[in-house]
Amino acid sequence: MQSTIKYLGVVFIMLGMLVSGCQDEIFETFKGNSPIYLSYEELRESVTYTSSREISKPGKIYFKDNYVFINEIMEGVHVVDVTDPSSPSKVGFIEVPGNVDIAIKEDVLYADSYVDLVAIDVSDLNNIQEVGRVEKIFPYTLPEYDVNYRVAKVEEEKGVVIDWELKTIKQEIEQVYYPIYYTRGGPEFDMANFASSPKLTGGVGGGSGTTFGVGGSMARFGLYKDFLYTVDQTQLYTFGIEDLTNPTELDKQYINWGVETMFIYDDHLFFGTTTGMIIYSLEIENSPKYVNRYNHIRSCDPVVVQDDIAYVTLHDGAGCGRSVNRLDVIKMNDDYSVLDLLASHSMANPHGLGIDGEVLFICDGDAGLKIFNASDPLLISSNKIAEFPDINTYDVIPLNDYLFMVGDGGFYLYDYSDLQNIHLLATIPVSSGNN
Repeated sequence: MQSTIKYLGVVFIMLGMLVSGCQDEIFETFKGNSPIYLSYEELRESVTYTSSREISKPGKIYFKDNYVFINEIMEGVHVVDVTDPSSPSKVGFIEVPGNVDIAIKEDVLYADSYVDLVAIDVSDLNNIQEVGRVEKIFPYTLPEYDVNYRVAKVEEEKGVVIDWELKTIKQEIEQVYYPIYYTRGGPEFDMANFASSPKLTGGVGGGSGTTFGVGGSMARFGLYKDFLYTVDQTQLYTFGIEDLTNPTELDKQYINWGVETMFIYDDHLFFGTTTGMIIYSLEIENSPKYVNRYNHIRSCDPVVVQDDIAYVTLHDGAGCGRSVNRLDVIKMNDDYSVLDLLASHSMANPHGLGIDGEVLFICDGDAGLKIFNASDPLLISSNKIAEFPDINTYDVIPLNDYLFMVGDGGFYLYDYSDLQNIHLLATIPVSSGNN
């Protein structure tokens, strides 16, 4: 009898171990988003220069040496010659998988490529080539997916996820969070002034023959002296670029949740976030330090700065929080220790913006491009100079009486040398299949 009891006890223990072992591997079957990968080897052999192609999904813009560089979201960069502003011409396309942001110092273009930072020599547009890369420096992120279906397990060792396919999936139960890849400088898909101003620094200077180019207000890349600064949703990355072809990571630090844009001015970094504007000093270039912040209601917001005034646009939308659409004008003292809200002006759905002297340009979403006299911050909304309402606008770069603008319809170039006769000079539309 005792032997029988011992035998049964052993059987129960073995069954318990078996059941316990089975519980370690519980599988489920469902229809969902299955990842399509680009291997790391393929990713790092993908930077090429091809003939010009149609603009399909325009993203951010950058100006350098009479060329405008237009991001094709997640695919690369269009190169547009604007030597003759009345007749811009596409001259080529730089294929950079996973690209959203760029910055250019001298003849080297820096671009994000999914998890990597890439340095590309653009001194000869007939012989563009990759000259440097920092691998796996940025967070592993995912493209948009069909939110009506679950997401399959992502296996990072296979490469980066470039797309999804709906299929029946059998996998072990496991939950892992990945952020959605930022595309147009704000969390719409959540789960980036010219040298006439004495305070302007390398991060926003530019023009023919100069060291740095000019980015728009949605930028997440910025240049200052021998440093490249990039920002993702939470982190600021500092790279040394004294050797232009060999960027090296110097520092990484947490800034805030919901960082969207970065603007460099007067030896400071100004971050636009979903909860406010944050200011960091570049006194120690390789490790920027916090200075101050201006808080606002949760929304999406880029920022530009001129003299002692910061202009911040706030807009609503998916992932942008409460319904608010306005322009905030903030007065700042010399060391940025005091930030006072001077005025808030109602807008339709403002996104990118630019300032040139007393002229303020605002991309007001579906309401189009709006241009204001900003000499009196309290009366900006009452001092509209011009508007172009029949376009959906995203970001602008005002430069030497020319305005470079990108929107859902493509690339636009305006002449504002005569403020009483601001007019469209030329357009490069998106491909007809995307209108």
